[in-house]
Amino acid sequence: MGEAQLGLGLTQRQRGLLLTGGGALIMSPDALLIKLAALPDAEILMWRGFLSGLGFFLINLARHGRNTLGVYRRCGGTGIAVALLFSMTTCGFVLGNQYTKAGNVLMILAAAPLIAALFSRVILGERLPLRTWLAIGTCMLGIGMIVIDDVGAGSWLGNGFALIAATTLALNFTLCRRRPGIDMSPMLVFNGLIVGSGGALLLLMGSGHISLPSISSGIYVVLLCLVIVPAGVTLLQRGPLYLPAAEVGLLLLLEVVIGTLWAWGILGERPSAVAFVGGALVLGTLTAKGLYERHLEMRVSKTLAVE
Repeated sequence: MGEAQLGLGLTQRQRGLLLTGGGALIMSPDALLIKLAALPDAEILMWRGFLSGLGFFLINLARHGRNTLGVYRRCGGTGIAVALLFSMTTCGFVLGNQYTKAGNVLMILAAAPLIAALFSRVILGERLPLRTWLAIGTCMLGIGMIVIDDVGAGSWLGNGFALIAATTLALNFTLCRRRPGIDMSPMLVFNGLIVGSGGALLLLMGSGHISLPSISSGIYVVLLCLVIVPAGVTLLQRGPLYLPAAEVGLLLLLEVVIGTLWAWGILGERPSAVAFVGGALVLGTLTAKGLYERHLEMRVSKTLAVE
């Protein structure tokens, strides 16, 4: 028998590919637009939080209608933890882009699935194969090269924020696996409220008032926070419900590669030779691991089909 058919005649795998790949492509200009908006830290956090929260709520309302409240109840305590962790991921990602190159942030964030594997070992008690340990070691070496290369530019802070984003995203992945089949994307509304409130509080404590961004910055902010982030993240959060982890990890690399090219082509953030080698180590390792694990999954599927 073939894979189960879902809506629009799509198989489960095809839907997962469309959701995850589409989400990664939509999110690819995220870092670029943060740079182009050129807003202070607290201001970009406030607008990103409140506008993305509104976008997530509108998406949930369109998807679930009168059942929206029941969807939130199904997420339970795990959903609250997901919202808090994704708030930290958002802050780490935004602030990382404020202090270092967009490509650096994206490369470091790409290691989140491997950090998630470590959390799965500690929290879920899962045994990690040798290939995963080797991949973790190689990626850490690549990330180390990226960070060391930037030491002269004084952007250790940005790399640190990016590592916080990757770590909290990895913990988010791990917690979601404890509730398989439950869509946690509705909880991202609360992530927006948390981040937006934090940014607003910082603004009021600092300047004592909240001002509107310029027209050019406002266009970038609205496009990014009200459209791109809610649509892209919702798709990325749902993709793993239909697709194996190996393929999810591979498709997430689309955002890293295309996002880095955006920053390279438009902002001129050309990586140095050391950072380029470090990034190639991270992407190459994750690609090789994903392809190999996809091969293993296909072989197991064929064996089960024969039996």
